[in-house]
Amino acid sequence: MQYRTNPRNGQPLSVLGFGCMRFTRKGGVIDQEKANREMKLALDRGVNYFDTAYIYPGSEVCLGNFIEAYQCRDQINIATKLPHYRAKKPQDFDAFFAEELKRLKTDHVDYYLLHMLNDAASFERLCGMGIREWVAEKKAGGQIRNIGFSFHGGTLQFKALIDAWDWDFCQIQFNYMDEHNQAGIEGLRYAYEKGLPVVIMEPLRGGKLVNGLPREARREFELAQPARSPADWGLRWIWNHPEVTVVLSGMNDVAQVEENCRIASESLPNALGEDALQLYERVQKALAKGVRVGCTGCGYCQPCPKGVDIPTCFAAYNTSYAENLVAGMREYMMCTTLRKVRSNAGLCVKCGRCEQHCPQHIAIREELDGVRRRLENPVYKVAAKLAPKILKY
Repeated sequence: MQYRTNPRNGQPLSVLGFGCMRFTRKGGVIDQEKANREMKLALDRGVNYFDTAYIYPGSEVCLGNFIEAYQCRDQINIATKLPHYRAKKPQDFDAFFAEELKRLKTDHVDYYLLHMLNDAASFERLCGMGIREWVAEKKAGGQIRNIGFSFHGGTLQFKALIDAWDWDFCQIQFNYMDEHNQAGIEGLRYAYEKGLPVVIMEPLRGGKLVNGLPREARREFELAQPARSPADWGLRWIWNHPEVTVVLSGMNDVAQVEENCRIASESLPNALGEDALQLYERVQKALAKGVRVGCTGCGYCQPCPKGVDIPTCFAAYNTSYAENLVAGMREYMMCTTLRKVRSNAGLCVKCGRCEQHCPQHIAIREELDGVRRRLENPVYKVAAKLAPKILKY
């Protein structure tokens, strides 16, 4: 296993982290025995970072049971998340956190995240409820060792959040398909330059970069030398970036644990040669054939006077064609709508200010109409209407 040092405290973290969201279920209940085997194998192979969340059904309990069964609390770093969007009053922070400690059978959390903190307005709301003081108290008492946030949104919002507080770490979605989506490579480097450890989620897009590749992209990997699986190529691309600290993988099979641990033990930063980098470019081009809007995510069109996150809207729109409509809608909801202040395409009033600054000369107003028609469909409208009730905004 390779390790990368947390620049904030000098702690070595395994480059592979165990994502505890996708445990195998039987009859809707996590198969604890199977999960134990997978987590124990990962632990024995050197994985020391385990990531879960309050809202992952049964996940925190499963991890807590594993820790108790194998008496391995001192060997691992627990990362879990506060569902801040469900908090109506400051006392809710304590209630959620106490429940998490109980589930995890521990007295502290090593890496605690504000879950899906996607814009500065949401953080300002939490500050108004005293989140900074609450975290300071928990850190002083040793119950929280490091505070961070997980993020789904655009680069500009990510930078604003990074600058909003003295965070200890952050978590973003990053893979060779999302190099310029969400926080992207620009956000990754920005956090790194600020001295923050960066944890990566969705390294294989939930398996889409393994089993959901178009034929042309699969063919590129099949012809490549040395022979490697798409998962192998995908993970190596992320670990090639020295700015990455930990890559989470939602492993739910012993074979996956073994393969990912092997790759993690071999992967070093800046280790990929020119031939390999050109391979990724060819695969990216094959994937780009499903792109409808040629937005590079540069952000020159921002800020929109009405708050539309134009690059993020286009990224989700492209995903809806490159993958499928469900994937695009999921990304669109998470990145523009499930937040305190929305940034969806439907807010556009066609002022045209954005088009004056677009280096790609995209007909932004026209394309946003396409986003709205495709992604703000009846299903979206129902979900958007329910979102404030679900997230307690």
